[in-house]
Amino acid sequence: MYKKIITYIKEKYHCTVKTCWIAIADMKERCGLPVRLAYNRINPNIRTNPCPNEFTEMIKEAFRYFDLI
Repeated sequence: MYKKIITYIKEKYHCTVKTCWIAIADMKERCGLPVRLAYNRINPNIRTNPCPNEFTEMIKEAFRYFDLI
């Protein structure tokens, strides 16, 4: 699903988003979607690569497009 979201954003907005902004639960958690803790995560309370604010609406719109929210 992440590849579909990245491709959708790239085609619609002509920019690239990092998988970690979606997959490492930053945007998923912000949108209330279920997340899992990665096995190699050092600290479960700190995000090393949070999603920049300029990409949040693009990712939310992609979540809506794919009926995730």
